[in-house]
Amino acid sequence: MASQSISARQRLIQAALELFSTHGVSSTTTRQIAEKAEVNEVTLFRHFGNKHGLLLAVLEESAAFKDLGESLVRRATPPGNVYQALKDYASDSLHSLERIPEFVRSVVGEADQFPAENRRALGRGLTEANRYLAQYLATVIQQGDINTYLPAEKLASLLNGMILGYAVIEFTSEFHELWEDRDDFLENLVELFLHGAMSSAPRSAKEAIVTKEVADLPAILVHKILQNARKSGVQDYALAYVLLGAGLSVREIIGLQQMHQVSDPQGLILQITTPELPRQVPVNQWILGKHYGSYTNNPLIKWLKSRKDNYPAMFIDHAGNSISESELLQRWEIWTQGLLTPQGKPPEIAQAQQTWCVEMLMRGMSLEELSMLTGCDRSQLQPYARRAKEKAALEAAIRLDHKPA
Repeated sequence: MASQSISARQRLIQAALELFSTHGVSSTTTRQIAEKAEVNEVTLFRHFGNKHGLLLAVLEESAAFKDLGESLVRRATPPGNVYQALKDYASDSLHSLERIPEFVRSVVGEADQFPAENRRALGRGLTEANRYLAQYLATVIQQGDINTYLPAEKLASLLNGMILGYAVIEFTSEFHELWEDRDDFLENLVELFLHGAMSSAPRSAKEAIVTKEVADLPAILVHKILQNARKSGVQDYALAYVLLGAGLSVREIIGLQQMHQVSDPQGLILQITTPELPRQVPVNQWILGKHYGSYTNNPLIKWLKSRKDNYPAMFIDHAGNSISESELLQRWEIWTQGLLTPQGKPPEIAQAQQTWCVEMLMRGMSLEELSMLTGCDRSQLQPYARRAKEKAALEAAIRLDHKPA
């Protein structure tokens, strides 16, 4: 028979799932399951011990959930769009539950009638369902793609609990007005999850700046990047100048408008208008020991004076729209092509902001002052203070070596 090509264990799990869905867990007997799987009861007991052991296997080894979890884990390396990955996971989870609605109703509706063994099996099954999601979240947290104050296991429990709660409501009371439709629920679920329990990184200057390990760029590399940007054109030079001379995030730079340039007799100031961190930031005339013009004559001013258009954005694409994040990243790759950091890696655009923070501290700015310019707490800027002290100690050692004993 064709069914014999499938192992007895898998036939028992599939038969149990079908019968549990049709008759409920409590009303289904081991004999019925064995007959449907075309094995004897002894085989069932040998594999699972009893019915609650079989229920646990159904919950743990359903191919749909196993494949779903493994697929999510694979998406963590290399990291992709966390929002889309979580939304796809939630959507696919609901589709998997939707294929077995009677089983869900039975497990939920009869839970109080289950013996302790079955309830423990249900608990272990839910714990196992959490494992893959927690593994995915732990990976993206470690990679720095999300910031969170809760451990991955707790985050996984919250998300899976909300998904299961939605499924129970949908399968037992479809006549509600809690959400417009499933997509409305999914979008709001992931938005709440990402902006409540955790946050995508980076979504603001504050999140981009805060880091566990500072990897500022050496002066020779910074000047080479600016030199390459200058060769690419007036706008490229201005972009690189603002990146390395003002400590702004990519998101803040692409949001700049021409009117955000603030006139000041003492220097060039930019008005940052992001909802999270509205503030004013000066653009340095000196970058790592080299002069890049005055506040009235520098790469940014030259770019703005060269403009013959009326587009409001400070940095524009060929159609006059604000330059996109992807286009700015492409330009950075062109400027840094063939360059390597002391760690032997290509420079990353986020390191421009880190370099600026360290340079400001090296030049005498206090943590309190840097906190005002970046919007970060002093405690969050401690890694930059440590890095600045390391560089100061290195410079002091070099100076001592130049003096005769």
